[in-house]
Amino acid sequence: MAKKSPHPGRTIVVFFIGMAVVFGLVALGGTWKPGLGLDLEGGTRIRLTATGGNVDPASLQTAADIIDARVNGSGITEAEVTTQSNQYIVVEVPGASQKNLIDIVSRQAQLRFRLVAQVADGTAPAGTSTGSPSSAPGSGVLAPSATPTPSTSSSAGPGARDTPTAKNRPLPGFAQRAGTATPSASPTPSGSASPAASPSSSPSASPADQTRKQQIDDPLTWQNSPDAQSLAEFAKFTCPADGSAAQVKDNPDFPLVTCDDQGQKFLLSKAIIEGTQLTGASAGIPQNQVAWAVNLSLNGEGAKQLATVSRALVGTDQEFAIVLDGQVLSHPGFTGVITDGNAQITGGFGQQAAQDLATSLKYGSLPIAFEKDPTIEEIGASLAGNQLSAGITAGVVGLLLVMLYCLLYYRGLGLVVIASLVVAGTLTYGMVLLLSESAGFTLTLPGIAGLIVAVGITADSFIVFFERIRDEMRDGKSMRVAVENGWVRARNTCLAADAVSLLAAVVLFIFAAGVVKGFAFALGLSTVIDLVVFFWFTKPMVSWLGHFDFFNKGHRLSGLDAENLGLDRLPGVRMGGKA
Repeated sequence: MAKKSPHPGRTIVVFFIGMAVVFGLVALGGTWKPGLGLDLEGGTRIRLTATGGNVDPASLQTAADIIDARVNGSGITEAEVTTQSNQYIVVEVPGASQKNLIDIVSRQAQLRFRLVAQVADGTAPAGTSTGSPSSAPGSGVLAPSATPTPSTSSSAGPGARDTPTAKNRPLPGFAQRAGTATPSASPTPSGSASPAASPSSSPSASPADQTRKQQIDDPLTWQNSPDAQSLAEFAKFTCPADGSAAQVKDNPDFPLVTCDDQGQKFLLSKAIIEGTQLTGASAGIPQNQVAWAVNLSLNGEGAKQLATVSRALVGTDQEFAIVLDGQVLSHPGFTGVITDGNAQITGGFGQQAAQDLATSLKYGSLPIAFEKDPTIEEIGASLAGNQLSAGITAGVVGLLLVMLYCLLYYRGLGLVVIASLVVAGTLTYGMVLLLSESAGFTLTLPGIAGLIVAVGITADSFIVFFERIRDEMRDGKSMRVAVENGWVRARNTCLAADAVSLLAAVVLFIFAAGVVKGFAFALGLSTVIDLVVFFWFTKPMVSWLGHFDFFNKGHRLSGLDAENLGLDRLPGVRMGGKA
């Protein structure tokens, strides 16, 4: 005998609580209209022009692929990225123009880590101040396992980090990622790498290129004793008034003079870690924190370099700069030795800013540069407006036909089909709204087709289940027993069928491109929802109906009477009898 199922009423209540949570999240998002794709609503077109005229077609295509990964990394936004005339990249993104979109698309994302030798106010007349780095370790830095040591800002000289900025916004910091390797209890810089901040450490004035090259190639020593040429360039440099990235040539093999977005200028060593040594980047809120951070993971060589630098600088006033596209993003000190290559950029990040930076770093730097001001325009839908109405009408007509057929064939049980399809449709709409807000999912005409195809898959599950119940009742079992026995046999069949459909959707999503991904995603989403509704609504609903004599005793309108089951009424045979 089949195992008795849990109380069906409780399962249905829990199911509807889950649906209420979904629509509660949608309400928090504040939108009740799904995002539509380029074919149905149009969007924004951004045209990037490569600098220097015609460029290598392979480099242009590589840049287009990186941009495509940035704007469509999840695969469900359905942005379109194309190249034109060996000079242009055209990006078309569904929906209205977003403030951060241009930055994501055009950001070159060249990440380099350098040592800070000098800091000064970059908005003051050149040569006003060339002080040493602040005695306070970098603003916003987090301790790997404890609270950072309070800074001694009261004794800071010119160019110190504690000088209030325009908005007093904390600068991003750099720390070991929570939960990774723990620094030693009392990290001590190695004798050969530790900066020696003695008064006798004066910049070398040798004009010989070879001598300068030798100085530059030892960043830890150079940080404390920069060469005369670099100091001269730093003294005469002034930061741009608009706070944008300084238009400097960021050569990783030489020192760099540049600024941050707060108007401070920096003299930095040659790059000691390249962005190409980055193996991963993600955004999140660290444990026991409230602000967003960008998590970085470095490969073996990058991790080794970071460990060497952190070991040399920990416990000192020396700082470490993170430079993105020639601009200082962060200039923290170290509060512990980072030995495993896992670190965080922290500070004044909001959620969107942290996610945008992580996306740019995750998908790599562009191999070419683009002109500063791209062409931006709004574009209309590529399909006529009645195409959306036609697609929705087709879906509604198909749904009504399936409902009508099931109602005529299964009679009372057909009400379960109708209720299940309505619930599945409602839940699908809620998930589309939720994904549109949280993951940028856009609904295209192929996506609508995927949802319509799934209606047939959902109806198949009901038919298999009901036919198993009818088979059990033909053997003389009551509806209650037939439901449990039929469920055991129908469940595996439906799981196998949905697994095949889901596998097809996954394969299409992985290997297809463009709008086919939207079709695959919609098909997969509907298939998963079918399983959820089938297990936690349809089955409990049928079990609950088995408690009523209308179904259990085989009323002629229930769909489970002898005539509908194909049984002859013989003497001594009574519908609803026990097995």
